Amino acid sequence: MQSWELLAQVSTPDGSAMTLMRRGQEYLIQADGKDLMLSRMHGSEEEMARLACARAARREDPCVLVGGLGMGFTLRAALDQLPAEATVVVAELMPAVVDWNRGPLGPLAGRPLDDRRVRVEVGDVVECLRRSAGQFDAVLLDVDNGPRACAQSTNARLYDNAGVELARSALKPGGVLAVWSAWGDAKFEARLRHCGFQAEARQVRARLKKGGRHHTIFLGHLPEQAG
Repeated sequence: MQSWELLAQVSTPDGSAMTLMRRGQEYLIQADGKDLMLSRMHGSEEEMARLACARAARREDPCVLVGGLGMGFTLRAALDQLPAEATVVVAELMPAVVDWNRGPLGPLAGRPLDDRRVRVEVGDVVECLRRSAGQFDAVLLDVDNGPRACAQSTNARLYDNAGVELARSALKPGGVLAVWSAWGDAKFEARLRHCGFQAEARQVRARLKKGGRHHTIFLGHLPEQAG
């Protein structure tokens, strides 16, 4: 079997080593040797975007936040759901990930960063949420491996009570919060309800085909009227 080739390596803000690997036509992003994203397994990311953007797509001039660029599959699926007048803000902590998506990873998802609807903000998605009160029709979070963050310890604050409340405050009435996770998490689902969301968890196959592992999509819906 062909071995993995190291294409690039960078350090994250907390000192983890993030690497981009290639084996033939397949790509892999790792953090300290733990798999974060594999190019042949992106069905659950696409399903998250479909579920999150269904309501936003029917709104006038919808604005959506994608937290975490990955290999661009979530962004591509969101763009495919949304109308021409939409705005999609991508918050990505690592400048290298943006560069990789403009370079070798770009063709995987059809170069979504080239879409005129996209605005990239390099930085912490928490800070993006903090300055965006009531701005988004949908917030999609595909950061780390979900609520049980393992790539960076600082990511955990995105999924605690304060983080969920922050995401809630960035949504318009009737907005949707979608969170990708490698695992189920009953406590996080309960946290969504505690913070005022109508919550559900969907089990989705990683490739949207029979067999293989499942991932979890947490969905939090806000009522159409604030209050």
